[in-house]
Amino acid sequence: MATALTRKDFASDQDVRWCPGCGDYAILAQVQKVMPELGVPRENVVFISGIGCSSRFPYYMNTYGFHSIHGRAPAIATGLKVTRPDLDVWVVTGDGDALSIGGNHFVHVMRRNVDLNILLFNNRIYGLTKGQYSPTSEMGKVTKSTPMGSVDFPFNPIRVGLGAGGSFVARAVDVEQKHLGDMLRRAHDHRGTSFIEILQDCVIFNEGAFGQLTDKATQADSQIVLEHDKPLVFGKNRDKGIRLNGMRPEVVTLGNGVSEADLLVHDETNLALAFMLANLEPPFPTPIGVFYAVSRPTYDGAVNQQFQQAREKLGPGDIRELLHRGGTWEVH
Repeated sequence: MATALTRKDFASDQDVRWCPGCGDYAILAQVQKVMPELGVPRENVVFISGIGCSSRFPYYMNTYGFHSIHGRAPAIATGLKVTRPDLDVWVVTGDGDALSIGGNHFVHVMRRNVDLNILLFNNRIYGLTKGQYSPTSEMGKVTKSTPMGSVDFPFNPIRVGLGAGGSFVARAVDVEQKHLGDMLRRAHDHRGTSFIEILQDCVIFNEGAFGQLTDKATQADSQIVLEHDKPLVFGKNRDKGIRLNGMRPEVVTLGNGVSEADLLVHDETNLALAFMLANLEPPFPTPIGVFYAVSRPTYDGAVNQQFQQAREKLGPGDIRELLHRGGTWEVH
């Protein structure tokens, strides 16, 4: 009988080298905690990362892993999943790695719906290279590379994921441990590309970027937890909600003739609703949870089906025959 694995079984013997207080620690702890619950042997789990602070992640997981090329982790993960569909493949990336140099690879893995899981750590800054602005930094952000303030309009990772055709798009917060664990389980259970944006604090170069969402005094009024088939209610006293006024969302206070029956009800299969929620910005609360989740064929499944059809029609391949087929030449 196989011995049940624990969190310690998924922790490697490497010293964790992140700045004290970095949000990466909380994410690592939750991933290590959830892994044993998934029932996947460690030898069948692979973590692939690009470049950045978050990309140290494979070193700290006692599984197979690959600290790969800047922005190219989705491409490498796609190749692995197609050739080894039995593996449980996870991609760990950051807002710069995924959405700047890796933007092309990110949108295409979402479009193809490869059966893997992407964790995007978003701290709205370049931490590894010491504090330059990133594709998710807010306009006006003063950094070492934007001393007079950024003039770029930032990416919204959820909108990018939805726009690229993602079949599972979600958001979590590093310190919301129970909720983050729930999102990791949901992502793993999804067949296709699952994408979780994890809002994460960089205590050195962008401390407090998501303070409103994590401070106990403001948290309940600043975030709204998306739950399928439930009304959009939030607030410390659960007395606020979001409803439609014509085609526009608005925040209302429950009571005085306004009830939960008047509020929008979340539907994870409604793409238009997912886009609307992705576009909510203060003074609206920030949505966390699953924005969109639908089932559709996977890229790796379709490719391997073609492989099987080719074998049935043509027989097993022969690499030597392939290389020497057709016109060849010799150099003397």
